[in-house]
Amino acid sequence: MAIKFIVKNPDSVLREKAITVTKYNANLHKLLQDMAETMYDAEGVGLAAPQIGISKRVIVVDVGDDHGLIEMVNPEIVEQEGEQLGPEGCLSIPDLNGDVRRAQRIKIKGFDRNGAPFEMEATDFLARAFQHEVDHLNGVLFTDIADSIYDASTRPRVRGE
Repeated sequence: MAIKFIVKNPDSVLREKAITVTKYNANLHKLLQDMAETMYDAEGVGLAAPQIGISKRVIVVDVGDDHGLIEMVNPEIVEQEGEQLGPEGCLSIPDLNGDVRRAQRIKIKGFDRNGAPFEMEATDFLARAFQHEVDHLNGVLFTDIADSIYDASTRPRVRGE
């Protein structure tokens, strides 16, 4: 497998709505593996396929909790409630952080690497990570919705920022 180059803002792929995945095959499995390796190498907690220059609706998330690595194809947030305001960073915008309002709890559904549907609920940091990555699939960056944006060097970085 391979560690991929992480696309940086303002690359146009970060502003596109990613394409729905229709084929669940070895190419998708390789993409998911490459994305996970790239995310871990960059010490991130999530990565969307557009961040490695591939316009497909695929994300990987690992916030360091009991869930471990979560791979999701064609994810969709179907429920959200509550609100949290917290810091975010992005591997595609390494010099900036921001305070972003997100839902406190979400329900997300999608498919695993073999095309089997699944859904899960997430709260707190995991919910934030899912929302951040799904935004990437819709061409939205955290800087578009942040309450405040600041230089990443002025604040200690949180794991994954």
